[in-house]
Amino acid sequence: MSNLAYESAPDREETQQQDVAAMNALRPVPRISIQAFCETEGVSGPIERAGEDRRMAKAHLKVHMGGIETAIEFYRSAPTPNLILLESRREPKELLASLRQLSEVCDPSSKVVIIGHYNDVWLYRELIRSGISEYVVAPVSMADIVAVISAIFIDPEADPMGRSIAFIGAKGGVGSSTIAHNVAWSMSTLFSTEVVVADMDLAFGTANINFDQDPAQGIAEAVFSPERIDEVYLDRLLAQCAEHLSLLAAPSTLERVYDFDGDAFSQLIEIAQRSAPQLVLDIPHVWNGWTRTTLSQADEIVITATPELANLRNAKNLIDTLRKLRPNDAPPHLIVNQVGVPKRPEISAKEFAEPLELTPLAVIPFDPQLFGNAANNGRMLGEMDAKHAIVNSMVEMAHVLTGRSEVKAKKKPGLGNLLGRMKALKAKK
Repeated sequence: MSNLAYESAPDREETQQQDVAAMNALRPVPRISIQAFCETEGVSGPIERAGEDRRMAKAHLKVHMGGIETAIEFYRSAPTPNLILLESRREPKELLASLRQLSEVCDPSSKVVIIGHYNDVWLYRELIRSGISEYVVAPVSMADIVAVISAIFIDPEADPMGRSIAFIGAKGGVGSSTIAHNVAWSMSTLFSTEVVVADMDLAFGTANINFDQDPAQGIAEAVFSPERIDEVYLDRLLAQCAEHLSLLAAPSTLERVYDFDGDAFSQLIEIAQRSAPQLVLDIPHVWNGWTRTTLSQADEIVITATPELANLRNAKNLIDTLRKLRPNDAPPHLIVNQVGVPKRPEISAKEFAEPLELTPLAVIPFDPQLFGNAANNGRMLGEMDAKHAIVNSMVEMAHVLTGRSEVKAKKKPGLGNLLGRMKALKAKK
């Protein structure tokens, strides 16, 4: 029997944080139709929330209140979907008898999952013997629902999907692209894992300059010829930047306009995720259908902002919107960049992050010489000065975004640290 059926009620009262962790391990559900028939709000609620999750974006889900009788009556005059989720509080023998009636009006190709209220091994075996795909004992969580659907419709032997990490600036010119490229480079060099960078700013993208590349083809060919996209074609479009780092470059020309539908990049991203464990999406500071879709479906989101009021407002709007679009995911990461510009009035990193309810992933000081030299030479920061503190920040970000460590609150440097170092020096003497 499914492990879900044996969990006790207290174990099933998951916190939101636990739900997020469980959902992160799940792959997107394919384009299928699902109809649920529920007798209680305790089951209909998690199913409805599952339908709003980004991993269910391709699936079409409809929830009906009413149990087996409602389903039988409904399918007398309607075709059955790919999957039926059916809640029943009936006793085991009565449930089996009712399902025989349901089978008379259901298409044999439709999958059926029963959400019952009896933890009975005999019932489970009888249900599986009669053709039921899975039996789950209530109460259920949203993660349980998505997990059981994934188990039925996703091939367990399929290649794992790479994780997508979307970088976007709260405002133009805040350094989001530069950070995205350097973090991607750090991932590839630190962990010797394949990383693909997709420069999605087709008009003004800078990844080809930052990586000192001039490929003849790139992301434009993929987006404007979606019928040709597969893993072989994508591999031809990638430019090799380092041993484990590839670039899907933007044309960075204004010869045409780049107006796309909301799902224009979805197929490309899905195929790219099959090609590499890490996919870094460098998203321009615009708000339209395709940026909204791309951000809503990414595994991780990183927002870069500088410590100014307009950035704070934009970051707040962006984070609030993403929390609504992604209710079952962790909030975006925040990077406060270009801190300490001479003579510029700034909001402190702590005051900037507080209304956003986030701990900054990194606070990066203003260093025009380091960044300028790297940009002008087409090199990464780590290639210019591997021991620089900002390079260490990139390394820390690479660890967090690949799940190798967690975000830690940074101690504020100041007089206390200075005194501590002075005491340490005296003790050595």
